Amino acid sequence: MTTPDRTARALGACAALMVGALTLTACGGDASADSAGGKDGKNASRTSTAKIAISAKDGSTSASINATGVKVSDGRLTGVKMTVAGSGTAVPGAISANGHSWKPKEQLERGTKYRISALAKDADGRTAAANSIFTTVSSSNSFIGTYTPDNGSTVGVGMPVSFTFDKAIGDRKAVQSHITVTSNSGQRVVGHWFGAQRLDFRPEEYWKSGSKVTMKIALDGVEGANGVYGVQKKTVTFTVGRSQVSTVDVGTQTMTVVRDGKPLKSVPISAGTPEHTTYNGQMVISEKFVQTRMNGSTVGFGGEYDIADVPHAMRLASSGTFIHGNYWYNRGNPPFGRQGTSHGCVGLADVQGAQGDTTAKWFYDNSLVGDVVTVKNSPDKTVSPDNGLNGWNMSWSAWTAGSAV
Repeated sequence: MTTPDRTARALGACAALMVGALTLTACGGDASADSAGGKDGKNASRTSTAKIAISAKDGSTSASINATGVKVSDGRLTGVKMTVAGSGTAVPGAISANGHSWKPKEQLERGTKYRISALAKDADGRTAAANSIFTTVSSSNSFIGTYTPDNGSTVGVGMPVSFTFDKAIGDRKAVQSHITVTSNSGQRVVGHWFGAQRLDFRPEEYWKSGSKVTMKIALDGVEGANGVYGVQKKTVTFTVGRSQVSTVDVGTQTMTVVRDGKPLKSVPISAGTPEHTTYNGQMVISEKFVQTRMNGSTVGFGGEYDIADVPHAMRLASSGTFIHGNYWYNRGNPPFGRQGTSHGCVGLADVQGAQGDTTAKWFYDNSLVGDVVTVKNSPDKTVSPDNGLNGWNMSWSAWTAGSAV
């Protein structure tokens, strides 16, 4: 017979076992419910299946200013916050329509520290999070290329694609191979290096009229020199207009303008004097100014001239050769077309103020950046291929020999 004391102890032990069993059962049930998001939860994990990837790794110090963004697999982004570290300034951005990616609306700044916090959910509503604090590539550790022509422009048939880099390029092959220039005319386009900071592209002959040229720049992350990376990533297109090539004959002091293979007009000019001759060669119009200042001291002539309002000026060489209007022509000299009176430029009859129906205005209005002006029969040498956009003064074999690809 069991005593009341023994009975109480036995019942207590049974109760303790029952409580322990209930406790274990409850823990197992909670795990299943959490992992299943309220479903039966058989063989399910607690962790969200959404996987967030931030392109700029946490702690990185040379992140791209173009390609930084957030992507998610097996889920959808529900929120992304990007700020400038320190100031807390928000960086605007947008989640894609399908919820799979986010990117900033504008290019990031170089040498700047940023923070990104991202949230996503998987198909069962479970949340995933990711964070990154990083710094974009600095100006001292990156390079950019200033290029011409501009996107969307219409240019003459002689216009090369020209890059000037802000730092010396050590790995020219790597840089050149990440810039491609193609034309729907089918012309082969080849790059040529003028030193370590300039790279031009052109076909063997002038561009075909009406062609569309596409330049793809994929330099972002390309190491151009030891520890110096590119940051540019874009596509540029331009159109080649009608063909216009003008020939200046210093021997006769005339210029003949030929458009699309047919003579358009012949006009008198005034080239350089015997003391200050005009370069020979094919020169490309690289800039146009309705009026500009010309100061002889900036091109090695001391104080011989300083004219604040030279009209209808178009640059032919970076060293200072222009074709421009001339309103100060000494009326005691023979008229235009008889002798050279300039310091090496090609002068056209004009009036002060760039107004009126003049030869210079007509030529200016009928010229495009990229048109060719060829000078012949001058006692001077041929202009250097890198003096302006004048690579046409180099044989095709020499041009292709200067390619790094």
